Amino acid sequence: QVQLVESGGGSVHAGGSLRLSCAASGFTQDYYAIGWFRQAPGKARDGVACISVSDDSTYYSDSVKGRFLISRDNAKKTVDLQMNNLKPEDTAVYYCATSRSNSYYYLLSRVYHFWGQGTQVTVSS
Repeated sequence: QVQLVESGGGSVHAGGSLRLSCAASGFTQDYYAIGWFRQAPGKARDGVACISVSDDSTYYSDSVKGRFLISRDNAKKTVDLQMNNLKPEDTAVYYCATSRSNSYYYLLSRVYHFWGQGTQVTVSS
């Protein structure tokens, strides 16, 4: 059974940190990248960061650059998102997803084909 399972969400005050983890299992086809996206109530799903599974190249949205760090543990088949200096505007449901597109680094949800169930992150001021 193909699965992406996110964990690590929660509630923090502004300036705090959280670490999200995405565990992948059951994939029978290769994918090029794993990305993290987020969706706040009433808003579109936005790309946050992604990492290539071939060379660990990383890409970030401007809104999180310098605060978030994406990393991959190939042995554990997990991709983590370390989120530092969190702001209230980071509040959203965070999803991880896999992409089999060469355009994965644009962080567009339409090129990511398999999604986890999401984990809530709430940042209070």
